[in-house]
Amino acid sequence: MSEDRLHTNLVLERHGPIEVLRIDREEALGALNFGIQEAIGQYVNSLYDHRDEVHILILTGTGRGFVAGADIAGYHGCGQTVFDRFQRRSRQTFDAIANLPQVVIGAVNGYALGGGLELALCCDFVFVNEKTKLGLPEIKLGLLPGGGGTQRLPRIVGPMRAKEILMTGRMIPAEEAVRLGIALEACAPDALMPRAMEFAESLATMAPVALLEAKRVVDDGLDAALSAGLTMEQRVLGALFATEDGKEGIAAFMEKRDPIFKGR
Repeated sequence: MSEDRLHTNLVLERHGPIEVLRIDREEALGALNFGIQEAIGQYVNSLYDHRDEVHILILTGTGRGFVAGADIAGYHGCGQTVFDRFQRRSRQTFDAIANLPQVVIGAVNGYALGGGLELALCCDFVFVNEKTKLGLPEIKLGLLPGGGGTQRLPRIVGPMRAKEILMTGRMIPAEEAVRLGIALEACAPDALMPRAMEFAESLATMAPVALLEAKRVVDDGLDAALSAGLTMEQRVLGALFATEDGKEGIAAFMEKRDPIFKGR
């Protein structure tokens, strides 16, 4: 494992094809300011050119906060231009994460409010600890989410439940987050990162091309008519059958051995 500090508040750990990006701003419960947003965006955009080396990204925080929203102190007294600039940066960063070809796992270690929940909604899989609280409390400030909360949340929990969460600004406990489909599992606090890493390592044993294509086909299919999605599924399956990994997987099954995938 190697570790780098990409920014005062961002730590990157490398575990072969798995990378862990940790927001290290414990004193502010991981609240996002413009500088952190910019640094996350730069790192995430760099991953688009490294899909052959990095297959899985884990996002997590430090201490009691995953991301407790935007740094509200930066809003106070700022002009419209500065506020709009921050929101554009948020949109760019969250979209870059959601559109990554790699699998993204959120290990939500604590409060995930506002932009923190929006960040989690950009992940393919979310693990929470049993004490985690999630929510979109912007309405209590006379505002609404600006990083995808009003759009990504209804696609997961349905429009009625999303409106209730948005309009009340209430906190969602870990067990409810799992029940609603916002999170995959709730873990004991000290088991969160080991479980997220265990899950990532299990995915890393799969054929890399098939892994990335599984994500793409599901995500693209959600925005397509069913018939178009089914056609895409068949096309991708045919292309995977022609890959070296596809042939290796079938051969290994017939020979009753573990496959050796090479990502091609």
